[in-house]
Amino acid sequence: IKLNPSADYHKPIVLAATLAEGRVQAVADGSYQVLGQHEESGLTFVKMTKAGIVSWWKLKAGSAAAELEETLTVVETKDGSTLYNGEPKEAGKFYQVGHVNKIVVNGREVEETGPLGPFKFIKTLGTSEVVRFTKKAFTFAGEKITIYFQNITAGSDIIKPGLYYKLDKGSSIWSRLDFLSLMLALFLGTSALPHILIRYYTVPSQRAARKSTIVAISAIGFFYILTLFLGTGAMINGSLDLGSSNMSAPLLAKTFGITLFSIISAIAFATILGTVSGLIVASSGAVAHDLMDKYMKIKMTEKQKVKAGRIAAVGVGIVAIMLGILFEKQNVSFLVGLAFAIAASANLPAILMLLFWKRTTAKGISWAIVVGMMTSLLLILLSPTLYEIYGLPAASAPMPLKNPGIISIPLGFLTLIVVSLMSKKQGAAPALEK
Repeated sequence: IKLNPSADYHKPIVLAATLAEGRVQAVADGSYQVLGQHEESGLTFVKMTKAGIVSWWKLKAGSAAAELEETLTVVETKDGSTLYNGEPKEAGKFYQVGHVNKIVVNGREVEETGPLGPFKFIKTLGTSEVVRFTKKAFTFAGEKITIYFQNITAGSDIIKPGLYYKLDKGSSIWSRLDFLSLMLALFLGTSALPHILIRYYTVPSQRAARKSTIVAISAIGFFYILTLFLGTGAMINGSLDLGSSNMSAPLLAKTFGITLFSIISAIAFATILGTVSGLIVASSGAVAHDLMDKYMKIKMTEKQKVKAGRIAAVGVGIVAIMLGILFEKQNVSFLVGLAFAIAASANLPAILMLLFWKRTTAKGISWAIVVGMMTSLLLILLSPTLYEIYGLPAASAPMPLKNPGIISIPLGFLTLIVVSLMSKKQGAAPALEK
């Protein structure tokens, strides 16, 4: 861990400012000219220009003297163009960020630590101070302004849960439920993912199926742990692109050299291809074999089944592409949470109850899958995150939770139990009449 991640790392500049009646009149560097000022959520942002390049600065609160702190900005101008720190993106002025404000080792402040093991890394990070970047968006003079400014955070707050979903005293019940909902989806959804289920169709024996499943779940669990170090590593190593939060891992690899960056990029690409192909195969097989042949009782030859599977694969691919375009700017971790929630809501009740409850019926399983899937999808569509995609205020969303698992997962189990009990009774009635 280093205070300065690299020799060319750009840390935000701080300028002394002159205030008059709460407004910035001038700054110590005479090459800057103050153009305006905006108040947003109790924060003050100042618009300045230097050599024709417009930039936004944040007035530092609590400092003895008035100071302006440089920010990263994305501005959508009136003519429709987008400027990054006052210039086109190609100019490279929208810097990568991520550094620590203070490093504390054994009670002493140091400038760098040297090599650290995984546990020592987490311990050191917990006693240090990390610089996060907070986002604020507003409209000024007809332009849409998005500002990212420094937010110094205790390392202990970075390590423990509650930084994104507020869990401390004073947090809302919805924030706590949202966190619990996400955890339920991640833990329960893992065992119900198509990546796991498809392994039962690609092994020669029960023993091989168990081994394959254990290996897959172990690999996923290891990746869960790895994300902790990838995320915190990118956060302090100058590897964050605030314009694209999905690039942290490749950019972190790039700091270790182009070779590792190339390897990680290739692995990511291969993983995406493997995941997508596996899901498309599972989906097309489910449509052609389970839905059309077994459920809808459509008589087809083997050749027709293959053709139906291919058509289904194309259809699933088109839907996936459309959804990918729709969710292009969403953080992939949010999308992963939703996928796990849907898997846990639709697949998990059927799998668990079929294995451990003898009274489970086919109707119960079918209804549980339908209700779990449709409920989770509906709650996602009504969530605050999706309302932002619709261009509506997140606060107006009828569903206050971003993650639906805490509602849709129990509902899936409840549906299976109720329908199974009802279908059992209905099945027994004709026998009594005879």
